[in-house]
Amino acid sequence: MPKRVKDAEKAAAVIEQNIVSTLETNYMPYAMSVIISRAIPEMDGFKPAHRKLLYTMYQMGLLTGSRIKSANVVGQTMRLNPHGDQAIYETLVRLTRGNDALLHPFIDSKGNFGKQYSRDMAYAASRYTEVKLDLICVELFKDIDKDAVDMMDNYDGKLKEPLLFPTTFPNLLVTPNQGIAVSMASSVCSFNLKEVCEATIHFMKDKDFTLSRYLLAPDFSTGGQLIYDAAEMEAIYATGRGGFKVKAKYHFDSQNNCVEITEIPYTTTIEAIIDKIVQLIRANKIREVSDVRDETDLNGLRITLDVKKNCDPDHLMRRLFSLTPLCDTFNCNFNFLVASTPKIMGVTEILTEWVRFRTICVRRQIRFDIEKKTEKAHLLDGLSRILLDIDKAIRIIRQTKEDSQVIPNLMSGFQIDQTQAEFIAEIRLRHLNQEYILNRVDELDSLRRDLEELNAIHGSDEKIHDLICQQLREIIKKYGKPRRTEIITEEPCPDVSGEEFIEEYNVKLFLTAHQYFKKVSLASLRSSSDQKLKEGDSIARELETSNKSEALFFSDKRNVYKAKVYELADCKASSLGEYLANLLGLEENERIVLMTAVSAYTGYMFFMFENGKAAKVSMEAYATKMNRKKLINAYSDKAPLLYADRIEADADYMVVRGNGRAILLNSALIAVSASRNAAGIQILTPRKNAPVQKICPAAQFITDHLEYFRIEKLPAAGHFLTDKEKAENGL
Repeated sequence: MPKRVKDAEKAAAVIEQNIVSTLETNYMPYAMSVIISRAIPEMDGFKPAHRKLLYTMYQMGLLTGSRIKSANVVGQTMRLNPHGDQAIYETLVRLTRGNDALLHPFIDSKGNFGKQYSRDMAYAASRYTEVKLDLICVELFKDIDKDAVDMMDNYDGKLKEPLLFPTTFPNLLVTPNQGIAVSMASSVCSFNLKEVCEATIHFMKDKDFTLSRYLLAPDFSTGGQLIYDAAEMEAIYATGRGGFKVKAKYHFDSQNNCVEITEIPYTTTIEAIIDKIVQLIRANKIREVSDVRDETDLNGLRITLDVKKNCDPDHLMRRLFSLTPLCDTFNCNFNFLVASTPKIMGVTEILTEWVRFRTICVRRQIRFDIEKKTEKAHLLDGLSRILLDIDKAIRIIRQTKEDSQVIPNLMSGFQIDQTQAEFIAEIRLRHLNQEYILNRVDELDSLRRDLEELNAIHGSDEKIHDLICQQLREIIKKYGKPRRTEIITEEPCPDVSGEEFIEEYNVKLFLTAHQYFKKVSLASLRSSSDQKLKEGDSIARELETSNKSEALFFSDKRNVYKAKVYELADCKASSLGEYLANLLGLEENERIVLMTAVSAYTGYMFFMFENGKAAKVSMEAYATKMNRKKLINAYSDKAPLLYADRIEADADYMVVRGNGRAILLNSALIAVSASRNAAGIQILTPRKNAPVQKICPAAQFITDHLEYFRIEKLPAAGHFLTDKEKAENGL
């Protein structure tokens, strides 16, 4: 078939589709599945993966008895969750007591399950570890067999699983949860179980309920110190959104001269903290720490910082709180599924929805009990009628010729229904004694009293709430624990490092002719001052400054590069230093012609050009509010630059021309330029074949008659130098 015909057939097969409808048809089901069936927790505080795992363990009888291999649990869970054994095992790991991710773990574990606060501490394979349900799971499954919640088919329709757990406490506020769905996410912090239960009780009982009085603040399994901000916490409680800071706990061991960190924020790991501290040490931002190591063992978490003598540990930790994850923010987004609809709620609204959910569960359980007790009372009522004349019942049974007629004859003889008659017909002969008969009659009276009480509770929300409160008080008594996260009311950790966090000491900066740079502390220079240089290289400029100052590097391409001195690495005089092209990211063939340093942008930059012009630029022109690393148009491009210097105040300069004339110029004669790249003012009378031969500060020029060369007006031709002055100044 010709190619043209084939192309025509392919073109005819292309069907145009509306992109919006195509996305709705193909993508929306996936998005909704992720939101509803995977990433967002529901009213029981669990995601589907958690629920399937725990219910499988419940069905396996692991609420009692001994532990079994985790691999067995994982295999059984795949009957409800077909997403693979590794995903199931990771879910199991987080729910275990050994992982320390939860304040109240749901799985009692044996073996290595890693740690929530460690990125690299891997958990053992499922064939090595053992698990069973923890005791608190009794509260998850309470009355689940009494129709307290709806059941649904599993993925292949062969098994049933609960739609939700009938949790007897607001687990959605006790268990931390994080999930990322499509176009939305959920981030829920954990609260103390005792505080949550007490807050729920008072919420149901007190119309003038004040949430913050009972629910103090979030609580985490990793402890730490929560920096309490009343306004932020109120916003989180009201809207379900906001953030708060948690910082690590530490103590100073004076005997070993080290700082030991024993609790860290829930949102970080040991490795992240150590990596950041090491990075700061290498960048020379933290000089007090001589060693950092992870000493976590079976006794718990511990990060040890060996510090130098005379170090103030509190000051050091304030800096580390600012610069490392030792102080971290937990961002809240209380997004839950309510009737399969994602909803961001404040804590009061969460409690409202949970109480509604729990009320439905309790009412359904009570209705189940009423039905069962009513059924039993009905049977015993029929039995009580027969027991009034047991001989008649025996006679009816004995005189009945056919077995199929026993039930109808009993029904007609005592005016009872078929269910009652079948129950009576199954009674053993040995039970036809006086004791059995009296016990059954007493049981019937007890059932009637129970039914009366259950019906009264079933029809009253207030009585159901009383029952919920009673269960919550029992939970507090059984499972309540003290807070792990301490609440403090100090200023939050600063988000960025301030000037106080930079160590101040004096340094010398060196610039060599071959474009190498060194930053050497004066203490290091006192021990060894011999400068190591490449062959043929020499020191072009050196200056003394503070570690807190800012270095400025002017290039021959009219750029100025800025760098914080404390960000530049210290080196020794015996090293070659760093190549400036690499350090500053210079352009191709670009060279630095001047290096200076400023603690404050005061004074002036003085520039001298080949065309006999000079410019004086205020240092404020080089100051930037943003932390910019490079400024262009640092000086004029009208003529090549001959000389540049930074001065705090106006100073004298000697300018020597090729025709043997010289002038003594005070920079006060030059007006401050309006911009960095101004062309400057003509200071020398134009002369052919008389270029500027030398320019230097007046103090560096050798002459006995310095004032003879001073000029008062611009431009000037200058005065002739003597042969002696030329010789002494190398001209």
